[in-house]
Amino acid sequence: MDGLRLAIQTRLGERMVSMNSTLVETVSINYEDFNESFLTCGTCLYSVWSGMYDGNEHTPKLLQCSHTVCLHCLTRIAASQTRDTGTFRCPICRELITIPRGGVSALPPSFLVNQLLDLMSRQRREVIPKCSVHINQELLFCETCDTVFCTLCTGGSHNDSTNSCEHTIIPFSIAIKRMSEILLYKANECISKLTQAQEGVTAELNKLTNAKDKCIEHIESTFQQIQEAIDKRKQEMIDQVNQMCNEKKRVLEEQHGLIENEKNKVEQECHGLQYQVEVRNITQKIEILTEKLDTAFSLGEPRENSFLKCDFTLNDSLDQIQQHLGILGKVRTSTTFPSLCTAQVEESIIAGIESSITLTTVDYHGNSRKTGGDPIQAEISLVTTDQSVESLLPLRIQDCEDGTYKIYFRARKPGRYGVKISVIDRPIKDNPLYFDVLEHNNPVAIYGSRGSAKDEFNQPVAIAIDEKDQTIYVLDTGNSRIKVLNEQFECIKHVTNEGLLGRSCTGIAISNNGLVVVNWRSKVVTEMDNDGETIKSFTYNAFQEPIDVAVDKSYGHLLVADNGMSCVFVFDEEGKILFQVGKKGTFCLISSVAVGPTGEIFVADSRVQMFSAKGDFMEIVYDEGKGKGRYGGIVVDQDNRIIASRTEQKGRSYLQVLCSNDKTINQYIDSYDSKLKRPNGCAVTNDHHVIVVDLGNNCIKKYRYW
Repeated sequence: MDGLRLAIQTRLGERMVSMNSTLVETVSINYEDFNESFLTCGTCLYSVWSGMYDGNEHTPKLLQCSHTVCLHCLTRIAASQTRDTGTFRCPICRELITIPRGGVSALPPSFLVNQLLDLMSRQRREVIPKCSVHINQELLFCETCDTVFCTLCTGGSHNDSTNSCEHTIIPFSIAIKRMSEILLYKANECISKLTQAQEGVTAELNKLTNAKDKCIEHIESTFQQIQEAIDKRKQEMIDQVNQMCNEKKRVLEEQHGLIENEKNKVEQECHGLQYQVEVRNITQKIEILTEKLDTAFSLGEPRENSFLKCDFTLNDSLDQIQQHLGILGKVRTSTTFPSLCTAQVEESIIAGIESSITLTTVDYHGNSRKTGGDPIQAEISLVTTDQSVESLLPLRIQDCEDGTYKIYFRARKPGRYGVKISVIDRPIKDNPLYFDVLEHNNPVAIYGSRGSAKDEFNQPVAIAIDEKDQTIYVLDTGNSRIKVLNEQFECIKHVTNEGLLGRSCTGIAISNNGLVVVNWRSKVVTEMDNDGETIKSFTYNAFQEPIDVAVDKSYGHLLVADNGMSCVFVFDEEGKILFQVGKKGTFCLISSVAVGPTGEIFVADSRVQMFSAKGDFMEIVYDEGKGKGRYGGIVVDQDNRIIASRTEQKGRSYLQVLCSNDKTINQYIDSYDSKLKRPNGCAVTNDHHVIVVDLGNNCIKKYRYW
């Protein structure tokens, strides 16, 4: 009963006011603030099904101290305490209570509690649903079947199943109360969500207003700059007009002055001429005036003209200005609905390798957006075991202009990462998105295998890739040939040449004219075209064990690494020796030589050393592996990153990525699921892949390295 107020008159004991007085007190109670715990005996906490006093053995009695205790408790307390005194102590406040002549049952009843009992009883009678057939039978509710029934109508069971005893049955009044509470909770939750939604829309409206103000401010600022440029040009043209006018005016005014002077002179010559009677003087005057007349003829035409015009038709500048003003600026908006946009991570992300996350934007109706331009924010961080953020990764965002966006990043170490992406300052669906960065880098493609067929590899040792068409040339030493493959690892042809005979070629490189190979047994360097026709060949009397070759295309130099001489010989295109890099003791069993993008020479043995294009020592790029293993092949990409194959003394083989410009770059490709065995020569593609010759497995393997 909403807002129900009760006026309850309570007759208190005489002792509360005076020994001979009766006090009537009116108490105002809000029924909504009242609960059944107020009607529970404070001594025994007696509870029947309702948890309250009843009207029989537990009749509420009012003591002189104003406390209410049930008759059952008073009888027990009086029997244990009174004895001959006829008194007992209140179990609540411990005040001494006198027992009336009729015993504890003669104590006055608690009118307040009794009236509250009547009120609660009426309230129950009003809310307890009863059967329409059996008036006094309360309806029950099966929570399992979601069914209301009367036990008398259904014969004790609400369905025909034999396992109805397992169903949860409660009074329908309690079910209504529970459902009312659930309804109220859901309503409050719904109101809370709607309030949050309203606040979100209000915030977006405020952002929209701010965005509009910023756009208008930007427009005014831009057109103010344009107006200033127009005013500046206007003033420049006005200044030009004034300058040209002044120059013409100066010339004409000078001429005007000359004419005035000549005119005055003529007037002076003619003054008193009528009084002149001497013929000689008159003749002289006539000669002078004749000269003046010639001068007058020369001054008769203005030396400058009055032409002064401002022409805007010399070119199409005015049309261009109008055209560019028509396309100047663009008011951009978007129908993207951030909470429906999704992000997808690549299937596998490897530590040290650049990866990307694709963000796909949609509108409110779930339709894919076809244009870009949305402001995108993203954060990628490593998540630690306690779910805290360790560090943020640098990233770059690319707008694909088709409604999708690429978020590029590079995780330096494996672990659990999370990305938070927002569009127009609002998070996307499934934000943050978590993903794992793996430690192991497996090959993306393999060609050949151990125990290969007749047409496959037999002891491949070196490889070269033509950067123009990405054709792959593998030095198949055991077959004395070069196997030519395309980017998809499809065999195109086999190249043979006399310089490849003897199963002893160990180095190959791409030259400006074709291919260059070196044969350690014959000590001959051979250059051939792509079909195997010899262009030229040469040897050098200092060769002892030439094992690798490289080409510096900028200068046309041929570099031959010789293990016997422990140096690198540098020749010109014709095979003439120019200089050598290193000497005895500089290297220990050279494995490979390579040329960097700016001509630097890189030599690998158990370490990697860098020399200038002229052969001067610069630095040791990597020295930690000295004495612990040996490099097999080395290559330098266009970004000066060094990719080398390496085998440790314990048999562990891997690819290593280094950089002479950035010492923090030192990552490994372990080929976890496809172990490398004696990796040798390697070459890089234009899309950051490295192809390495795996001699131990008679194959080549392709990896993403950056």
